Amino acid sequence: MGSRDGSTKPPLAERLDLEPHPEGGWYRQTWRSPVEVTLPDGRVRPTATAIHFLLVAGEASAWHRVRSDEVWLAHTGAVRLQHGGTGGRPVAGRVDVVGTGPLEVAQAVVPAGEWQRTLPGTADALVSCVVSPGFDFADFELAR
Repeated sequence: MGSRDGSTKPPLAERLDLEPHPEGGWYRQTWRSPVEVTLPDGRVRPTATAIHFLLVAGEASAWHRVRSDEVWLAHTGAVRLQHGGTGGRPVAGRVDVVGTGPLEVAQAVVPAGEWQRTLPGTADALVSCVVSPGFDFADFELAR
């Protein structure tokens, strides 16, 4: 199976059955809570969801935001996660390096409605993202 640019799927993406994510990188939902919650605005979502997210060396993700809190959890490599505020457009802000090394954080939180993107790294990186209330593409916005 090919990637977005016609090259082959990265080996780890193949092994974990990951697909291209609209923001960049590779992903697969690994868990969806069977418990649902009705939000104050009427949306019904699972209480939480989880994905594997792979960034291949040199790849980045586009500015985007979701309407739920997101917790990033490191597995291998390091992801440079840039925060972009909550305004109408993202503004480059703090960068958390999510990884398992001594100068990295093993977990990082992106609050609901905050712009985020990942910056290119020098090695492949695998993280999990837990979203609560659970992720739904209807709550996902790519920056223009």
